[in-house]
Amino acid sequence: MMNKKILTLGLMLMAGLGATAQVSLVNPVPQEVTAQTALFEAPTQWQLNADKKHLTGYIYDALMTASPEVVKKAPFKVTLGVRGEGKVSKYRKNIPAKSEGYFMKVTEKEVVIAGNDEKGLFYGVQTLLGMMQQGKLEACTITDWPDVPFRGTVEGFYGTPWSHEARKSQLEFYGRNKMNVYIYGPKDDPWHRDKWREPYPEVEANRIAELVEVAKKNGVNFYWAIHPGVDIKWNDEDRDKLMAKLEVMYQLGVRSFAVFFDDIWGEGAQADKQAALLNYIDDNFVQAKKDVAPLILCPTEYNKGWANEEKGYLRTLGKELNKGIEVMWTGNSVVACIDKPTMEWINERIQRKGYIWLNFPVNDFVRDHILMGPAYGNGLDIAGDVSGFVSNPMEYAETSKISLYGIADYCWNMEAYDYQSNWEKSIENILPSNPQALRTFALYNKDLGPNGHGFRREEGEELRETADKALTGDMYATAMINNACFELNIACDILLNDNSNPELIHELRPWLIQGKHLATYGSAVCTMLMFAEMKDNVSAASKFLTFENLYKQARSLQKQMFDLENNKAMRHPYQIGTKLGTKVMLPTLNKIFALATEKYNAANGTNLDTTAEYNPYKLTSTVTQLALLPVKINGDVVEITPALEVINWQAGGELLLESETNVTFQGMEFNFGVNNVAKHFRLELFVNGAWKEVSLLHYNDTDPVIHTGNELGGMTANKLRITNISGEEQKVYFKNFRFIRR
Repeated sequence: MMNKKILTLGLMLMAGLGATAQVSLVNPVPQEVTAQTALFEAPTQWQLNADKKHLTGYIYDALMTASPEVVKKAPFKVTLGVRGEGKVSKYRKNIPAKSEGYFMKVTEKEVVIAGNDEKGLFYGVQTLLGMMQQGKLEACTITDWPDVPFRGTVEGFYGTPWSHEARKSQLEFYGRNKMNVYIYGPKDDPWHRDKWREPYPEVEANRIAELVEVAKKNGVNFYWAIHPGVDIKWNDEDRDKLMAKLEVMYQLGVRSFAVFFDDIWGEGAQADKQAALLNYIDDNFVQAKKDVAPLILCPTEYNKGWANEEKGYLRTLGKELNKGIEVMWTGNSVVACIDKPTMEWINERIQRKGYIWLNFPVNDFVRDHILMGPAYGNGLDIAGDVSGFVSNPMEYAETSKISLYGIADYCWNMEAYDYQSNWEKSIENILPSNPQALRTFALYNKDLGPNGHGFRREEGEELRETADKALTGDMYATAMINNACFELNIACDILLNDNSNPELIHELRPWLIQGKHLATYGSAVCTMLMFAEMKDNVSAASKFLTFENLYKQARSLQKQMFDLENNKAMRHPYQIGTKLGTKVMLPTLNKIFALATEKYNAANGTNLDTTAEYNPYKLTSTVTQLALLPVKINGDVVEITPALEVINWQAGGELLLESETNVTFQGMEFNFGVNNVAKHFRLELFVNGAWKEVSLLHYNDTDPVIHTGNELGGMTANKLRITNISGEEQKVYFKNFRFIRR
């Protein structure tokens, strides 16, 4: 058998030739390909040669999405079968002895697809469909299987859960791209978390039952997750209620289950109690049912940064959990890439292969950004160290497919994974009507911006060298930056009028409108710099097109971008802002604005303000998890963006919010997600050059919202700070913070 690396290289070389390699259209990249590069037109008719059971069901339905007509005596034959069946017995030695593997042979007269199992046959059919996208086939043989046993997504983000239609679209996307797991665990589904003891209402229950059926038709394990940790009582009554809830879900058709204990603390976070509960479920439900997939646990200490080695939470799970139970892991921190040392560290502690929960492309902690970049940074040598690998996407289901396309490729064939070429393919896949416009726009929507997890992505590399030259006054480089802005503007307009994927454009719309503002701002500041370099500082062509008017336009656009950031009517419900191009493009444009203004001031004796970014509020904090939270304004309401995970607020730690002008306060409230916690914190306002304390209270013992005393109303200050005065660390949430100004 040809060396896998040589085969992969050959496939990549064929992909580089463009139109001659139909296998290059397939996602994920197959493991082993021997291609003859003989192209021929895909048949318009074919006869099926398969056992009766393969002439119905989800494999047959998938095959029938292709265009050829099924005719008994058609000259082109398609043979389908699974190891041990007579139709493919002559190929039994070619079939890889791996779960979900398949062998495929394509000639000008026939296609043979022989699966090692039913799922392998289904994936072989998907490969055939992928090859036929452009109406051609290629003579070749393919031997293929997945590197990672369980591959897919976990809908585990905070924010608006996916719609029913979005979930169905996702499941179909997983089938086409050979992902076999979808874990249902949206944080804002009350029957998953807050009302975990209660059955779903009839409408929601029927939707889940339908999703289970859609998942089956696409070869996907539909996992339903329950999240009891916030208020579970470690007694027989709660255990029995949890079991009853699982039975209700089983009756809806669910055959795969997970139990989440993430983002909690206190009574529910005990490793031995969690292990005992999971073992009970495994022994009395999973094993008893005989048709249920392995149970999954998302632990409380789900990343290395939170692991308490002294208390031994992870080692307790490793020792006490039944060996068949999977344990999820996000890596060295909440948001991190996964590598070999990461897996060696966790696998030794939990005494099994970790099940990766990758927090990408999820954006629930950077809701002002939408993430359209490639999936990269994970080790290409960890296939043997993980039992599963699922991505936590964004609430924007359609846009998430760009990165998920890469996750599918990576999990199937790590060694051959090329994230850049995969990203290019994903753009074409999600919007074939206007791929260049989508690519141009996506270039400025890859990075997350500064965030509490410190997780950043590549963005703007293609502009860096040109940007550096522009900042030296290089007019050609400035013109190239202007050209990039012009292209972004065109791309945004094209996409705003694209009706081929309406859900994608609906998701992107706020950022597309902001992209037009950014592009126009860029053209203004680049022209400002060109004018500033001119001796007379004025265009000979127009008395209106002057540096001063361009300066006013740029100033206006800075304000317009800020206003759009804070206009709730223009945003999605949980979106807290609208930013793009923040790693290279926007900082470069702001520097060009300042440079051009400085040059103009020096040449003309003026004193125009060179400040580029507009935000009247600044937040700083000695609490690491709060330090990078954005401040948002909506009319007279000023809000700090919520943090999602547990906040370890150290003794004496403070949060400081400053305004560029005095603010007259009308009211304030904030929610740390814990009852009776107000006594541990002090609120102060900086009034007339001195700090003045404002009293804090809860309206009742069961309300975690913290309110301010009557003395706040009418106070005028330009700073406020909140300090932990308890003398010890406080574990809290940061669910919301807002004040109303007059």
